[in-house]
Amino acid sequence: MTLAQLHYTSAPPGPDGSGFRFTAVSAGVPQGLLREVEQLIGYEPPRDFPARPDAEQLKGFPKAFSFSELGDGGRLLSRSVYTGADYSGRWGNFHAHAFHLPPGALLPDGVLPITAWESPRWADVTPPDGRPGPVDRIEPSGLLRTDSLVAFARSRAEWLAPFFADLRALTAHSDAGQIVLVEQDSADVAQWIALACSVLPREQAHRLTFTTYTRRPQQARQQIVGALPSSEPVAHDHRYRVHDCTGQPPAEPVADTWADLCARIWCAGRPELFLDADAGLGRLAVTALTAGIGLRTDARTAAARWSADHAPTLPDTTVTAVVEGLCAGGVAAVRRKVAVADVRGEAAVADGHRVSAVRDGHREPAVRGPEPSGSHRRASQWGPPSHPAAVPHPGSAAAADAAASGEGAAAVPAAGAAPVDDELTALTALLARIDGHVPTAVSAPLAAQVLASAVLGRGPVPTLGAGSFTARARADLAHELAPAVRAGIADVREPADGRPLALLHVADLLDIDCHDLLPDLAGRLARALVEERPAGAAGSPCPPALLDAVHGHPSLRIALFAALDALAAADPATVARMLSGSGLPVGLEPNSPHLRMCVAAPGTDRTGGTGDRLAYFHDVLRAAGLSPLADTAVLRTALDLVWAGELPTGQEASLLLNQLGSDTHRAAGTRDLLIEAALAAPADDPGVPVLAADLLRCFSTELRPGQRAALLLLEFAGLLGTEGEGERWVDRVLALRDSAGEAVPDPVTERAFGAVARRLLGRTVPEDELYALARSGEPALLAAYERAGRSDRVGDRLRTVPPYVAARFSDWSAFAGTTPDWDATRTTLLTRVLRPIVRALPAEDLAEIEAMLGRAGRGKLDAFRAWNRPGALGRLAGRLSGRGRRGEPAAAWHGDVEPPAGRRGDVEPPTGRHGDVEPPTGRHGDVERPTGWHGAGERPTGRYGDVEPPAGRHGDVEPPAGGGHR
Repeated sequence: MTLAQLHYTSAPPGPDGSGFRFTAVSAGVPQGLLREVEQLIGYEPPRDFPARPDAEQLKGFPKAFSFSELGDGGRLLSRSVYTGADYSGRWGNFHAHAFHLPPGALLPDGVLPITAWESPRWADVTPPDGRPGPVDRIEPSGLLRTDSLVAFARSRAEWLAPFFADLRALTAHSDAGQIVLVEQDSADVAQWIALACSVLPREQAHRLTFTTYTRRPQQARQQIVGALPSSEPVAHDHRYRVHDCTGQPPAEPVADTWADLCARIWCAGRPELFLDADAGLGRLAVTALTAGIGLRTDARTAAARWSADHAPTLPDTTVTAVVEGLCAGGVAAVRRKVAVADVRGEAAVADGHRVSAVRDGHREPAVRGPEPSGSHRRASQWGPPSHPAAVPHPGSAAAADAAASGEGAAAVPAAGAAPVDDELTALTALLARIDGHVPTAVSAPLAAQVLASAVLGRGPVPTLGAGSFTARARADLAHELAPAVRAGIADVREPADGRPLALLHVADLLDIDCHDLLPDLAGRLARALVEERPAGAAGSPCPPALLDAVHGHPSLRIALFAALDALAAADPATVARMLSGSGLPVGLEPNSPHLRMCVAAPGTDRTGGTGDRLAYFHDVLRAAGLSPLADTAVLRTALDLVWAGELPTGQEASLLLNQLGSDTHRAAGTRDLLIEAALAAPADDPGVPVLAADLLRCFSTELRPGQRAALLLLEFAGLLGTEGEGERWVDRVLALRDSAGEAVPDPVTERAFGAVARRLLGRTVPEDELYALARSGEPALLAAYERAGRSDRVGDRLRTVPPYVAARFSDWSAFAGTTPDWDATRTTLLTRVLRPIVRALPAEDLAEIEAMLGRAGRGKLDAFRAWNRPGALGRLAGRLSGRGRRGEPAAAWHGDVEPPAGRRGDVEPPTGRHGDVEPPTGRHGDVERPTGWHGAGERPTGRYGDVEPPAGRHGDVEPPAGGGHR
């Protein structure tokens, strides 16, 4: 392949004119490219160089050696040198010699463009005949030898990693800024470019554009731009990444793993390791590690990751070398690293900002060479170099995605500094791949490194077996790690089921005695298991590590179950809820009855799914494996589990008392629970009277006066209506209440008064019992009597049993004037319960009622007829019977009749009392069905007992509009 050439300089007048022009161009070079090429090969001498140099001084002028991309996709390799005066004697002439490469073409033999630096093929003058001679290859000058590049790299050690980091960003991102290299000599820039091409994949090295010198960096189009200190500065332009090697070296380390690794390899004088630069960061790190080059933590991490991924295909010698390199320094090196990390973390907290990275106990980059030479060394005007943002390292998800998408098979490995925790993870992964596949003597140092890093660095503790260590390695580790292992187990800042539990396994593995720490650890584990967690977290399985420890560590299991048993005895319901579904093997430890009951009890269903709490109670007791007669505390736990936050019903409490005996409940301290179950039971619990009798029988000498009186009231309430009811019901109930000496619970009073009231509303009631009620004037008892009288049960009997109507009229019209409260109660019952029902009865029922009252005495019959007569005579009869007594009206009930205001002598019932009848608006004296019965739908029309007299009857009661529901 013959390369097309171009020559450009200031020449005498000729066919193409005079001045700067192309003086020789090979055939085949497109004429359209000449203008673009002319812009790329120009040359301006440095400002601070001699204006009229002699021949010797001309040799010191910088050479602009460039490799540029053209608009048509081709490339231009050029060299421009200052020649001083032109043909006319004017100063400022230069000569440019260039080779044109078509799109996709490389230099002959595939050599890199930078190797053409100062090649003998370059010409400083135009060919005499104006025709470029044929060139089929460009021989290197030999100036960029390996030894000279190593010496140069060491002299620029502080700038190497920042430069390589910017180089990686430059080749990875099309919009990355250009790199500007400031050196005293353009030859040094050429060496920088040679270093760059050595670390890049071959394909990218061929595409890298550069120039070794320009006076105006902002006008350069190449990726790497060389400049002198006197060139125009670009320090404040974000488009450029400036590396001024004539000023102060950069102080901050570089986070880019690949860049730091390349710098270390060059400073170690091992550039041959870059021969397989396409392999990626991991392979390069392994190569450097096995070559004995000290690596930073992140590079060691990359090496470990790559080795783990390729372990099955690596030779044993390589595996051994990698392990030796990763484990150099042993536990002592790990300890130093952890100490440095701790200091760095404390400094970061104190400073409140990101601290300079300190790795492996020394500040990096660790290599510092001699100061660069140059007579013009001074403080830099170019500013500090900019550093690229870290991007994912090779092997990360991002890098894997890029590789999968086919973006440049020879792409520069991405950067990223791995934390210390990542190194431990990578080492652990490598150990998992080689443990058991290589001799223990090979893998034991790595196992020791992994375990020491986890223990001393407070990282995740790996699960290792005894076969991972030699006997000597295990003994040495036990000596080194015993204090840290014991401190970690006792560390209360860590979740007990996390790191401390893992360290307990390490203690067993290394035979470190930690028995004195087990009780405290077991207590923390127990509290962690039963502590309240967010909704939905209760009932979750135990951590596998804890289950493994319970099965494999008997001493811990005994201590843990003892602590859980104590917590279960103190708060069974919470323990049962939190341990539901935990899978704890409680059967392994029989001496924990409370815990066994809690684990056996479901967290929510207190009936065992059967609906029978008593049967479930006995199932829970059987789960304890211990009779309550042997340990009465299990009885209390079982009761708390089955009736957590609730009380047994009367029947349940009575059966608990009779089945287990009073002595058991007395010893277990559950006697008061049974008493509370009786005293706090709702009034409709039918088993309470029997329970009260049992309690009076079993604990007769232990009850307080108030408890005894309340239980006697409950017992008596159950006797009313039976053969054992006796006499003087009202007096007995009031006497028992008053003898308590303390407030009787409201449920007890409500039950007793309600029972008496219902009994007084029976078909036959002794007259002296009713008189006792009237005479007592007890508001609560009279209120209970009124509620019973208004009940549906009484109303239904009044509508269907005429003799019952006669009996109630006799009762409610008797003993007028005995007490005001009795008069108010009976009047209310007469007017608001009995009157609406009687007026709705058919004639034959009224006749039967009058017949019965007539047999009782003429006075009763006359009173009934006068009371039942409508109009003024009826109101007069009501006043004679006490119904018109003035005084405070009773509380409003739903549906009561309300007469219009201002009618003298009328009884004004309050509004809104349940069960009363409301006449329709505008009808005088009419009775109307109440609308919207309380708690039900609309009452149907024409129900038996409703009365609707004709409209317009004079003297009837008319409620205001909207009455009835107030």
